[in-house]
Amino acid sequence: QVQLVESGGGLVQAGGSLRLTCAASGRTFSSYGMGWFRQAPGKEREFVAAINWSGSSTYYQDSVKGRFTISRDNAKNTVHLQMNSLKPEDTAVYYCAARAVGGTSYYSSDYKYWGQGTQVTVSS
Repeated sequence: QVQLVESGGGLVQAGGSLRLTCAASGRTFSSYGMGWFRQAPGKEREFVAAINWSGSSTYYQDSVKGRFTISRDNAKNTVHLQMNSLKPEDTAVYYCAARAVGGTSYYSSDYKYWGQGTQVTVSS
């Protein structure tokens, strides 16, 4: 069983930055592919970014490319999402998710474990 806890969300003005952290329990964290998803009010959950088990491969939704960076620290069982140049349309609850295998995926159904989410609000 893997437990995921997100932190780092908050209120920021447009153009600002936030860094989300996902802390994972479990000794096999380094073997999991990890991802970030988000859900805005009234919308479906959508893929944001993913990283493979070693950190050598990353994948982003087109709307966040060049602004967001996903990274991981397997020694600390953490994955981060650095978000720069934030826009009001980035406002959502952000979820960390873990796969049971090491590769990347943008399908939410490929992720087995989910955190509770952290709210990100970007004001205009």
